[in-house]
Amino acid sequence: MRSVGESRMMGRQDRDQGRLFYDFNLDDVVPRHHLLRRMNIFVTAALADLHEQLKPFYSEIGRPSVDPELMIRMLIVGYCYGIRHERRLCEELKLHLAYRWFCRLDLDDKVPHHSTFSINRLERFRDSDILRHVFERVVAACMAAGLVKGEGFAVDASVIEANASRYHGKAPDELEWTDAQRQRRAVAEYLAGLEAEPDATAGPNGDKDAGDGTDGGSERRSDRKPPKVISPSDPSSAWTAKANKRVLFGYGLNYLIDVEHAIIVDVEATPARRYDEVEASRTMIERTRHRFGLRPKRLAADTAYGIGRFLAFVTDAGIIPHIPVWDMSKRDDGTFSRLQFRYDRKNDLYICPAGERLTTTGRVHSDHAVRYIASVLCCRECSLKQQCCPNMPSRRIVRDVNEAARDVARRKMRTRAFLRSRDQRKRVEMRFAHLKTHHGFERMRLRGLSGARDEFHLAAIVQNLKTMAVRLFGPLQPSSA
Repeated sequence: MRSVGESRMMGRQDRDQGRLFYDFNLDDVVPRHHLLRRMNIFVTAALADLHEQLKPFYSEIGRPSVDPELMIRMLIVGYCYGIRHERRLCEELKLHLAYRWFCRLDLDDKVPHHSTFSINRLERFRDSDILRHVFERVVAACMAAGLVKGEGFAVDASVIEANASRYHGKAPDELEWTDAQRQRRAVAEYLAGLEAEPDATAGPNGDKDAGDGTDGGSERRSDRKPPKVISPSDPSSAWTAKANKRVLFGYGLNYLIDVEHAIIVDVEATPARRYDEVEASRTMIERTRHRFGLRPKRLAADTAYGIGRFLAFVTDAGIIPHIPVWDMSKRDDGTFSRLQFRYDRKNDLYICPAGERLTTTGRVHSDHAVRYIASVLCCRECSLKQQCCPNMPSRRIVRDVNEAARDVARRKMRTRAFLRSRDQRKRVEMRFAHLKTHHGFERMRLRGLSGARDEFHLAAIVQNLKTMAVRLFGPLQPSSA
């Protein structure tokens, strides 16, 4: 005989699941170790004066606009998790509880429409410098937390592909801007820059700078050739072959980091050209000293920064250059190189391997170098002529005007401290790798130099916030990363 429990049949739960009231709190469902919960502490402090900073960009009449704090919080979520398209970001915000909590939206709060969000982002934020302000507030928080030592800095640049087709480039003389094109922000910014400073956008073809064989890139902006190819949709971007050896239009993402914890202390957007990237490094070092009072003892960089004018700037600023010298004076034909000639600083002359003098008039030539020339008679009778200048009447030495700074860098290259800095410099390279791999930032979303600045500031803000979250609260759990 079956028991009462055994005689029951399996049934279907068909009662109404709807409830009139729910006791639900978003704060209770976001884990305590979640990345956004950790970042929220610093974001709240960084955005404390946001409304006051943006007040001039909002009208007191008309319909209420999107809350600027909500916009920045949404952008931080997007760049943190690789969601940089406005439509998808708004959709994810509707579904993800942690995103809603971080953006201070309750379950019944409406998420901005993606078109409204996009318009506000492009019109108001691009006209303000608010993202720069937020970035500096985050850097100040890193300094207050003891994550910036201020002794060793490293600088580098990485190419980010522009939002422009590499197949539609045109020569500058082939471009005839229509009225419709002139209304676009990227084109308007480019043309305004041309009117303000005719040489501002001029650059070399590709990313190789002209040099004198000694410095490899000592030319001034006015000496440079105009680009051969320009993008009609984003003319401020540079035609470059740096990224994966594939020719494309791109922008240079320039980072200046403190090597202790790889905190990004400054960021700058430039066209992807070596000249602009080196100049951006000077800007970042000076701005960091002015804004935060940071004066590093040493600066690490790769060979692209080892040119005379930049090394002179670094040494004049009291910074030890841990930078390999860009030197193209070595010869591969078996003849004496410039390094085999001794420079007499007191008398301002060179002494050749045979003991003869090479003197100069002191004139600085167009390549920003001074010529030292030996006597034709001495060279003609010298037994070492075939090893020194077999195809010239006499030997000439080209000395860069900033050769003293280059000599300082050469001496530092033989120290143990230089080897340590060379290893620490990899931390800035890891910043770029992490940004492209974990945040999906390989191609620009916005156009124009101002758009690149906005995107790069957001990227740096997010990376610094994540560093603080890990350094101050411990490693992230896989579910919250």
